[in-house]
Parts: sequence; C-alpha cells; structure tokens
Amino acid sequence: MNAAERTVDDHDTSSFEPRIGRSVSLDHAAELLGVSRRTIYNRIREGRLQTIRTLGGSQRVLLDSVNEIRRPQA
Repeated sequence: MNAAERTVDDHDTSSFEPRIGRSVSLDHAAELLGVSRRTIYNRIREGRLQTIRTLGGSQRVLLDSVNEIRRPQA
C-alpha cells in the first residue's frame, strides 16, 4: 500500500496527545509577559511555556502556561 492509499486508521496515533486550551500568538504571549519574542522562544525551549501547532503550521502558546509564569512564586 502506498501513502496515497493510507487511511486515517493506518496512522500511528499512540504518540498523539491532544492539548485542549486557549492559545495566543507568540507576540501576544511576549506582550502579556512583558518580554521579547526571543525570550518567548527561550522559554519554549526551556519547557517553561507549552505550545501547540495550528493546522497551518504556526506555533501558538497555551494561555495556561503563560498564566503559570505570571503567577508570583511562593
């Protein structure tokens, strides 16, 4: 069977983990946190911000992870 003949059922979805939640653009996340876009990329790489990919391939930041950073640390 070639790739064109595959159905959705043929794809491995065991590693797929849906992330449901509101998201914002990287620029908006930077504005909310008062940091630069570069800092947002750094926080994503560090694992401090969680992202999703849109169907078009754009990266968006989950608002829950932005709010987690915004909370004062006790």
